[in-house]
Amino acid sequence: MHLFTRLSGVALLFALFNPLAFATNGINLIGFGTESTLMGGADIAVARDTSALNTNPAGLTQIHGQAFDGFASGLRTFDLTHKDSFGNEKHADNEYTFLGGGGYAASLNSVPCTAGVGLFSQGGAGGVFKNINTAFGNRDDMSSLFGIAKVIPGIGCKINDAWSVGASLAVTYAGVKQKFFPDTSVGAAPFAGYKLDDASALKVGFKLGVQYRVNPSLTLAAAYTEKTELPLTDGELNANYSGMGLGVVKYRNASVTGLALPREVALGVAFKPVEAWLLSFKVNWINWADAVKSVTLRATDPENALASAAYQIVTAGDWKNQWVFASGLAYNWNELTTIYAGHNYGKNPIPSQNSSPLLAGILEHHITLGAARQISPQWRLTGGVEYMLPVKENYTSPLFGNAEVRNEALFLHLMLSRRW
Repeated sequence: MHLFTRLSGVALLFALFNPLAFATNGINLIGFGTESTLMGGADIAVARDTSALNTNPAGLTQIHGQAFDGFASGLRTFDLTHKDSFGNEKHADNEYTFLGGGGYAASLNSVPCTAGVGLFSQGGAGGVFKNINTAFGNRDDMSSLFGIAKVIPGIGCKINDAWSVGASLAVTYAGVKQKFFPDTSVGAAPFAGYKLDDASALKVGFKLGVQYRVNPSLTLAAAYTEKTELPLTDGELNANYSGMGLGVVKYRNASVTGLALPREVALGVAFKPVEAWLLSFKVNWINWADAVKSVTLRATDPENALASAAYQIVTAGDWKNQWVFASGLAYNWNELTTIYAGHNYGKNPIPSQNSSPLLAGILEHHITLGAARQISPQWRLTGGVEYMLPVKENYTSPLFGNAEVRNEALFLHLMLSRRW
């Protein structure tokens, strides 16, 4: 397979990270749950609902009694467009993405702690580009469906009136399906398109957090997230060897290795200049340089003995570490209504030479706006929007020549909460 490794290798990272169409702190969403997101991801010093399990588990101590939060998000891509030297200027065929999750937490009677469990979409959905011109003179499809979800149990405990600490355990599932020019095969395999199905990973990671209440108006916070390796295994790959006269050959053991959720260190502050206003800020260091260095797609055990024993592509990732700056506010309009706004900025960690129509995590600025309404003593409804400002990246690749990827999108976020 070494004859087409260079060309196909460029394709591998193209197809892996399609959730970046909306998850633009690398492959991370900017926030989890509506308050976290609508405050621009400036959440670790606030963290007062069940999303604290995935932001700062020390914040669980602010939940007294029982709490349930169910949230859902819908994405509309305005301009996820691929343009290249072969006459393509095409928007992704899938314009909508939907995510969901929720959490439950309860304070414990015997100790000053609150424990809970939640389900969170870390990233998901995909990019689909159908019937585009290829470098080989035909038309074919490229697409990827890549998702990461977490089940997170956790606990937060008060040491005293000022200090809270917390920890959570993330059981992380990741899965990927890809097509990269599956109907294309050129010559004696200088290029062989492929289709990858059902490679997945199930791994465990953890998060630690602390909150320090300096006084009723000022809170300082920190959170640490450990790196979680995500080796995607047990997949099936179909390689197109029609150019060699073998047709499509199924490989029964396919894997993608070299991917990870990164190590993170976050610092935050929240303060109330007056009783009705809450301002929050976060600085987050994300260690992408260690999480995505090179990625290997490898398939073995072919059904046709005449095919190569292994189909392998090794692609450089070379992501850069990322600093994310988040700021948010919450304003209590009255006893029943709270207004939220926020801004999140993280410089694109992906090198220009690795840009692609499916590796579209080039969005950098997010602006958020929303509101919460207490609809009964127990129930609260929160909703808002997250607008991802337009951006484009120019790059050059063997498969697309001089190319451009553009991205612009809008998220709608909703959450229904109950306290009792």
